[in-house]
Amino acid sequence: MKKRTYLTYSMLVLATATWGSAFIAGKVAVEDFQPATVAFFRFLGAAILLFPLMWIMEKNRKKPTLKDYGLFAVLGLTGIALYNIFFFLATKHAPVIKSSLFIASNPVLIVLLSGLFLKERITKNNVIGMAIALIGVVFIITDGHVLALFQFGFEPIDFILLGAVVCWALYSVVGKVVLKKYSSVESTTYAVAFGTLLLFPLAVTETTWQDVTQASGATWIAIAHMSIFVTVIAFIMYYNGIKEVGAAKASIFINVMPVSAVIMATIFLGETFTWAHGVGAAFVLSGVYVGTNTKLFKRKNPTNLVRQESV
Repeated sequence: MKKRTYLTYSMLVLATATWGSAFIAGKVAVEDFQPATVAFFRFLGAAILLFPLMWIMEKNRKKPTLKDYGLFAVLGLTGIALYNIFFFLATKHAPVIKSSLFIASNPVLIVLLSGLFLKERITKNNVIGMAIALIGVVFIITDGHVLALFQFGFEPIDFILLGAVVCWALYSVVGKVVLKKYSSVESTTYAVAFGTLLLFPLAVTETTWQDVTQASGATWIAIAHMSIFVTVIAFIMYYNGIKEVGAAKASIFINVMPVSAVIMATIFLGETFTWAHGVGAAFVLSGVYVGTNTKLFKRKNPTNLVRQESV
């Protein structure tokens, strides 16, 4: 059981670390396409891969009911269509320090919604782990100058960032409900299918065939990366993590994403890795450990202590 838990945690770390690469790929892709178009091509490619994968892996698939299709549509609207439009808009227009902070607040809202709608127990470990991880994220995005957060005014893009946070939280919580009946592969496939259909009218409206033919090779590579690794592989691993350990606990791992983004920016964009990034990364990883280790902060049973002393 312990070995299986560690495997689940490893998959969650890998999944959320892979999401960090979306910041890099997204910056490349929005140079040629508008946000909704980038999202559409990303999930169109993912859908092409996911359906055959589902048919191969899930031989005994359940036939979705009308209610199930409604839940899949909600997943497609929140976590696929709206979240990605907001995400790519933020990638293109918002300051990194502000967008990263908003996205890092995802776990807090997910835990609150999980407790409110799914009746999941919010433990002391969850709260302490989230707090430690959030401190680390703030350290990373401010490069150690925490007071810089108070220098920003309120801007219209903040509504876009807030929308991204709310959409992902809803996606995670509704996903937990869907996973009671469907596998992570089925859930992801149907969500991506609905999301792609919802994105199609927007993509057609904002993009011409000339835009498609003139897009650079780097743009198509970035979109392919987001389709295969960020969407198909990472989404399935994250969904499986939610099913194994719950939405609240799995959400703590989202804080790994900005750490991953910083490391990748250092490698691929030539940005400097500072001491603040190192300290922040340590806080984030510590927060993940504390938030997922049920034995920490657990009081020992006095009866057991007496027995141990007698021996």
